[in-house]
Amino acid sequence: MSSSPADLVRDFHRAFGLDARDTPSEVPPELAAHRGELLAEEAREVAEVSVTGPLDRLAHELADVVYVAYGTALVHGIDLDAVIAEIHRSNMTKLGPDGQVSRRPDGKVLKGDHYEAPDVSAVLRRQGWVPRREA
Repeated sequence: MSSSPADLVRDFHRAFGLDARDTPSEVPPELAAHRGELLAEEAREVAEVSVTGPLDRLAHELADVVYVAYGTALVHGIDLDAVIAEIHRSNMTKLGPDGQVSRRPDGKVLKGDHYEAPDVSAVLRRQGWVPRREA
């Protein structure tokens, strides 16, 4: 059995008869709202436990966020691994050619002069998505 989050969540959706699409597409507003509520619920739980602990509960809640995020991507037919790879490619351009990193006072890494925005639309198009304005 695969340990890929995408594969595990796909198995769950199939086993329980939940929505899953193979091509990026819009979903009915009610389904989209439901998925958003599930994500918000999981994010609230992470925010709460990240302050109060314990660490094993934080790990559990973080995994729940990832699981629900992958499920939401599956419901929309999005290959989330490919989107994450594009976000990572973009994030790595925040590192200057001299190896320097710009940070906010709280430590957040900032976009430098050589930053390249992610092209998520291109990733989705490669997956078969046709934006509404082109449909």
